[in-house]
Amino acid sequence: MARSLSLSAYLAYSKRSGKSDLEPADERPEGMLLWGHAERKIHVNALLQLHDRLLAMRPDLSLLLTTSDQLAESQLYRRKQVIFERLPYDSVADARVFFEHWRPNLALWTGGDLQPALLDSAAEMSIPMALVDADEDLLSRPSWRWFPDLPRALLRRFEFVMARDEKSARFLRRMGVANDAITTAGRFLDGAVSLPVNESDREELAAILLGRPVWLAAMAQEQEVKRILQAHVEVSRLSHRALVIIVPDDIEMSDVFADHLENSGQRYIRWSEGEFPNETTQVVLADTRGEMGLWYRLAPISFMGSSLDANARGCDPNEPAAHGSAILHGPGIERYKASYTRFRGAGAARLVKDEIELANTVKQLIPPDQTAAMAHAAWEVASRSASLTDQIAERINDRLDSLEGN
Repeated sequence: MARSLSLSAYLAYSKRSGKSDLEPADERPEGMLLWGHAERKIHVNALLQLHDRLLAMRPDLSLLLTTSDQLAESQLYRRKQVIFERLPYDSVADARVFFEHWRPNLALWTGGDLQPALLDSAAEMSIPMALVDADEDLLSRPSWRWFPDLPRALLRRFEFVMARDEKSARFLRRMGVANDAITTAGRFLDGAVSLPVNESDREELAAILLGRPVWLAAMAQEQEVKRILQAHVEVSRLSHRALVIIVPDDIEMSDVFADHLENSGQRYIRWSEGEFPNETTQVVLADTRGEMGLWYRLAPISFMGSSLDANARGCDPNEPAAHGSAILHGPGIERYKASYTRFRGAGAARLVKDEIELANTVKQLIPPDQTAAMAHAAWEVASRSASLTDQIAERINDRLDSLEGN
């Protein structure tokens, strides 16, 4: 595709920055590589969850995730098959170094804040590109007034564009993006799908716990155990049949959790030992891997641990939401702050600052009618976001299939 005068002028201007000093920190992984750029913090978790979906179809697919700030350097987000890089400076020299090193098979840009030199270099290397969560307000810049045709030139280089709303879709059409390349899809946010469950265990436990108030403390840290147990003592004063399920964030710490339970004097079982709770059981220590789908389905109230310390990282609220569980969380949720804000705005989540507020909130939510509204709101938020993620994953997988066939 020929460059517009505006794009040619911008690239000529950007060449004045001279030689690149960009040095990628990691080696390019073997196999297919998807480059995803998170224009805002809310897109980081959305891209990570998209990669999770794609891994189910392509176990060897790696993700290069770039951001325009220091967020990518945080240890909070590190995981296998994901490489974090700060977005390079938008110059022709840096773009060439970036693409010659990484050679991504496909590029996925989110939101806006388009970088002309980077996107033009990707097109020159015949890297297929897609734009999701396209927002009219982020697709142009005041500094581009000297390059009036620049947004039009850049937007036409994307194979498909998913617009945030109809207003943005109309803007894309005015910019010359083909109508059949545009989908009005809503915001690209993190969501969740249902986790697997052993149905026979679920049925047996549901029968055993029928009529008992049950709540879940998921992904708990060792320093939170005493506070969770103190909260449960207070909950039990209101309802002596109440039961809490505690899932350690690190299963390897289960013996330490068991020591805390021994010292608490509360009656408990360890799920790993094959025992089911009876009428006198107060706590279930859920010390096995891969069974969160079971616990979320059994507990109408989920306190998401790794959050009571204000400096904690938090854990994903989409998981309980996808299973119809009301969400409680502490103040330490930096990694998932945008997600929790979204759920609180929908009336699906509540902040508890300490074990006293945790106990009081659980007691308030024990009546089923109090929990049902929160749980339904949580499910609606999570399912909407998950549906869009699935659509994007299918389109990317189809495009990667076509690339492999060439």
